[in-house]
Amino acid sequence: MSYAAFTREVERINDLLCTANLLSWDARVMMPPGGVTARGQQFATVTDCARELATGDAMRRAIEGAERELDGVSPNDPRVRAVRAASAGIGVLSRIPPALLSEAATLKTEGQAVWARARAANDFDAFAPTLERTVEIQRQVAEAIGYDDHPYDALVGTYEPGMTWRRLQGLYAEIKSGLLPLIERALAKPQPRTDFLERAYPVESQKRFARMIAERMGYDFSRGRLDDTVHPFEISFTRGDVRITSRFQERWLPGGLFAVWHEVGHGMYEQGIDPAFTRSAFTTDFVNLYAVGGASFGMHESQSRLWENRVGRSRRFWELHFDELRAVFPDQLADVSAEEFWRAVNRVKPSLIRVEADEMTYDLHIILRSEIEAALIAGEVSVKDVRALWAEKVKATLGLDVPTDTLGVLQDVHWSSGMIGSFPTYTLGNVMAAQLFEAALEAPGVAEGLDRGAYDPLKTWLNENVHRHGRSSLPEDTLVRVTGDGLRTDAYLRHLEEKVGAMPDA
Repeated sequence: MSYAAFTREVERINDLLCTANLLSWDARVMMPPGGVTARGQQFATVTDCARELATGDAMRRAIEGAERELDGVSPNDPRVRAVRAASAGIGVLSRIPPALLSEAATLKTEGQAVWARARAANDFDAFAPTLERTVEIQRQVAEAIGYDDHPYDALVGTYEPGMTWRRLQGLYAEIKSGLLPLIERALAKPQPRTDFLERAYPVESQKRFARMIAERMGYDFSRGRLDDTVHPFEISFTRGDVRITSRFQERWLPGGLFAVWHEVGHGMYEQGIDPAFTRSAFTTDFVNLYAVGGASFGMHESQSRLWENRVGRSRRFWELHFDELRAVFPDQLADVSAEEFWRAVNRVKPSLIRVEADEMTYDLHIILRSEIEAALIAGEVSVKDVRALWAEKVKATLGLDVPTDTLGVLQDVHWSSGMIGSFPTYTLGNVMAAQLFEAALEAPGVAEGLDRGAYDPLKTWLNENVHRHGRSSLPEDTLVRVTGDGLRTDAYLRHLEEKVGAMPDA
């Protein structure tokens, strides 16, 4: 056995996981309701096959052979890092009972269908039994993986290597201490008009404008596509086929536009992976059995939040592009200026829906979800308590009453997919995005390009410093290499402070 044998085994696993991704995309975008049960079984079968290959004797012998062949080679050699990454991930995967993984894979597809129906019917009770089983499965997964302090650590760590609940609580405390006074300042300022955002905007016209900007940002539609879904997402089947989705509403213009540009950030990450990493250990998540090229879910979110907020919500962006938007919607925006539009899409106002939250209050949504997840996994609360706990935390954190399940506990797809532990990566992504964006602005041509609406310098900088490395570089290592520091909240809080300062006082 040799390194070549190792790469062949990894390629087979990656092919299966890309197939699983395709089954998942189809289930969330195209599949008729009648296909749910069979699709769950198909997904479980493919996942089982991938697990058997990853934990089987052939892979074990291939890893051992590759290690012998590479003995004495620099630990920084990509081949050594690939073998080390696969071995570590498979080690974690091997601790999870196969039957548990199979049930989780089946429940993922079925759970999403149950959630979608419950969400449409505003009926958490219809989803609760599925959530109860999901939570129980994830508790067992956490115990199988192991942890030092809190069972939530095991789950969070599968999405963000090295992250723990204790560390998250420290980061959340830093963010809240800086964020809450800024929200108070923003709310004390004169509020912008937003009436025009709820006028009638034909969805197909929204899509055309969103797609035009996505192409300018650098998303390659020859290797991607845009579709509609209940909950926007990005998914890839190698860097040559990276798909994004959005959810457009005729009477809420920002929703679909910013969702597209958020997913574009994810999509450009996957499209920017080094071609040499295709079907490799650097585009394979052996723990979650997922074909993905990003270093972590948090690093992935850093790209989506960067393009959505640091670019798409900037004042200069709308100074450059508002006339183009008004040309698409001349009647709806006839009485609106670029400045008014920029202020409207940056209005600070606590709201119920996470994906439509303003940049200032967004992290409060993530923190309350993280707290609920951690409590569920620790057994401190039960699923039957979640609806009331959600309402209690929304009231305490955002000052709002939750009128329906659809606008509350049923709004996110994550729990139906078994992705307990992934919510913290959104806030981690915000923090990383700020650090990376500050570094990017120091690079030649990036700031000047943003000023004139040329986004290729920023995209190229991200391609070179983040995207192309795939999973070959851990998120903390990427931050240190690119910014000179590990994960810190300073840059993020500076950005939010500057944003509040830019809001007119009169």
